[in-house]
Amino acid sequence: MIQPVKEKIILGIDPGTTIMGYGVLRVAGTKPEMIAMGIIDLRKFGDHYLKLRHIHERVLGIIESYLPDELAIEAPFFGKNVQSMLKLGRAQGVAMAAALSRDIPITEYAPLKIKMAITGNGQASKEQVADMLQRMLHFPKEEMPVFMDATDGLAAAYCHFLQMGRPVAEKGYHGWKDFIAKNPDKVKR
Repeated sequence: MIQPVKEKIILGIDPGTTIMGYGVLRVAGTKPEMIAMGIIDLRKFGDHYLKLRHIHERVLGIIESYLPDELAIEAPFFGKNVQSMLKLGRAQGVAMAAALSRDIPITEYAPLKIKMAITGNGQASKEQVADMLQRMLHFPKEEMPVFMDATDGLAAAYCHFLQMGRPVAEKGYHGWKDFIAKNPDKVKR
């Protein structure tokens, strides 16, 4: 059950090195409302370091505009291209550093978890995620962005909203020895 709050602003970010998406949700009581969504377009920057600077400046600008209470960010998934993964991780890290510089708590969500939370299908397409968000948040089709990265950022924020009030699961166990150490009452000797 989602715990009611007086008001909370959640910034969601879908990291990228070409297009970075973001969405902002306002939660009043238990009702979410989309405030904004958009992209940070990095295509005009040839140099990766200039992209990182632009990400930092734009994320700080978004933070200053909407004053989010929390940041939900999509965790990079593992790809085959190590260089691409490194660059994506840097982009995500710069966005996180901008939030941390303003004392905003961060929660990372796996892409599969975000898709599952929004559509019930961890393999859903970007279009399916966008369509479900449009229905759940009741914004007009005309406000649907050209780049689905924006709705992916909004999806991260909405996934975080759905987690409100849910207990955080323990990290789990690191093998049988760890399980036994944490659960001595469940082991017969």
